[in-house]
Amino acid sequence: MHFRRFLRAAPLVALALAGCNHADRLSATHAWVRLAAISANPAAAYLTLHGGGENVRLVAIDSDAAGSSELHQSMKTGPGGAMTGAMTGMQRLDGLDLPAHGTIAFAPGGYHVMLFGVGPQVKPGGHITLAVRFEKGQPLQVVAKVVGAGDAAPY
Repeated sequence: MHFRRFLRAAPLVALALAGCNHADRLSATHAWVRLAAISANPAAAYLTLHGGGENVRLVAIDSDAAGSSELHQSMKTGPGGAMTGAMTGMQRLDGLDLPAHGTIAFAPGGYHVMLFGVGPQVKPGGHITLAVRFEKGQPLQVVAKVVGAGDAAPY
């Protein structure tokens, strides 16, 4: 009799444990890349990072499809560099802190990755792999959709 109860409960226990384990792992969703209108200009990559069970430091996001990459943050600056104007600029970042169970969204007008020297084989409708690198541990490999300069964002 007890064995039957165990068999009925086993799938629920396994599901609960799988959910707990997943919550403690770093992950990424909604990865995409917008190609530049002029092929010599850099492309921009966007994604959402989800923190695992501990705080981590993001140090880079790169791709074999590009020659180099930089983390950036868009900002609005006014006269004299004040952060209140309407002109948009970019600041290069050395890294970002991703809190445990927190989120960092890379989106147009905010955090983004500049991909320099994107190869001609990268075309709208295709995919590239992004390597998300942290101070410690293995890189997180993420597949990103590629869209053209004038195309709508896929997410």
